[in-house]
Amino acid sequence: MIDASTFLRRALLADAIFSGGAALGFTFGAGAFASLFNLPEALLRETGLFLIAYTALVGWLTSRASVARPLVLLVVVGNAAWTVGSIALLFSGAVSPNISGELMVVAQAIATGVFAELQYVGLRKSGNVVVA
Repeated sequence: MIDASTFLRRALLADAIFSGGAALGFTFGAGAFASLFNLPEALLRETGLFLIAYTALVGWLTSRASVARPLVLLVVVGNAAWTVGSIALLFSGAVSPNISGELMVVAQAIATGVFAELQYVGLRKSGNVVVA
């Protein structure tokens, strides 16, 4: 366990807010977003459901004064993988989004990459190991 820096906790909070909004939108508005972005409704709904669990984890980490370093690293690596995977999805040919869909995927990939970077910096700024 490490003392979570204020910077890390704020980076995690921003991620939880962003992810929570996306979770609600994609879970409950998958049909509307599917039409708007020309993306599969099932992909959007399943993404939303995953993000509900992810938001709960990140929100819980945000609330802790001390956190397990491996758990924060998992979030950082997960965000980096999400960024790469989002861009790879566009190039894979597995989906054929319209321009709005492409812009949405790229924008959320960039935001997720920024969260990964901020959380990594926050992790490096975090303090001493806490003995439980």
